[in-house]
Amino acid sequence: MITVKTFPLGMLSTNTYLITDNFTGKSALVDPACKDERLTKELLSLGKDKLQYILLTHGHFDHIGGVDAYSQMFSAKVVISSKDEAFLNDNSLNLSCLLGASQLKPLKADITLNDGDELTLGESKFTFLLTPGHTMGSGCFVFGEDRVIFSGDTLFYHSMGRVDFPTSNPSDMKNSLKKLSKLQGDFTVYPGHDRFTTLSEERKSNPYFAD
Repeated sequence: MITVKTFPLGMLSTNTYLITDNFTGKSALVDPACKDERLTKELLSLGKDKLQYILLTHGHFDHIGGVDAYSQMFSAKVVISSKDEAFLNDNSLNLSCLLGASQLKPLKADITLNDGDELTLGESKFTFLLTPGHTMGSGCFVFGEDRVIFSGDTLFYHSMGRVDFPTSNPSDMKNSLKKLSKLQGDFTVYPGHDRFTTLSEERKSNPYFAD
């Protein structure tokens, strides 16, 4: 079982999530937008050796801005889709050269994932689902036993991520949303921005889920 804490951070109020495995105390950060005093304090309270992963749903600047600081501070492994790995070193792809953001230092992935790959956080197992559309390598982290999805900028409350950026693809996004809608049962969905939702709510009310 896992515990999830949310930290809306950065210029675009990106939801940075701190996941903790309740049995071992091992933790992971999802999409650290920037270094933040409250988040740092929370991580230190868990213990310097507890941050195991920095999980990136995709490579845009507002989801990776804190990677350099936290990967060095805690020696956590940086995890991203193999298809978005190039975003870590390309400020045109990660958009940090646009939108008034500070350009980012080159980053290095320790683990690259493909669709269906699995990792463990302490005693909790999770799966990477490739869900391209917002970027070519966008993905979701699915904790099946906890019925939890970290959807990045693929699925939002009653909406979806933008598909007008480099490597975006509207057709891919449609297929990715269909892929999520067909998951069995209900899940709590933690998106990259805005409020939490559930798959059952999105199946009922999200216009982009319609066939």
